[in-house]
Amino acid sequence: QLQLVESGGGLVQPGGSLRLSCAASGLTLDSYDIGWFRQAPGKEREGVSCIGSSGGSHYYANSVKGRFTISRDNARNTVYLQMNKVKPEDTAVYYCASGSHGLFSLCELSQADVWGQGTQVTVSS
Repeated sequence: QLQLVESGGGLVQPGGSLRLSCAASGLTLDSYDIGWFRQAPGKEREGVSCIGSSGGSHYYANSVKGRFTISRDNARNTVYLQMNKVKPEDTAVYYCASGSHGLFSLCELSQADVWGQGTQVTVSS
């Protein structure tokens, strides 16, 4: 059974960078689309970025385009989210999740099969 574990969260100053990792165990990741989601206090969960199983297709929310980059290393069974030029509004718990119904279903509709436990990202000076 696939399990996902996020890491890399923490406190970062506005304009800084952070890299989140989503490590898989139980099954190999190369058959699954993987997405990053976030949920801030009092707000609904939103899809931030998703990547296709082969790494050839990507989705980014408008709020992070040009600042965040998603990538995957199937040999390491890990997906990354590089966060650059972070803003206070990026503060949230970030989750990774796996899906098998396409990037639109995963990122826009949150139709995920497995979720990680989340990692907190706080952007503050």
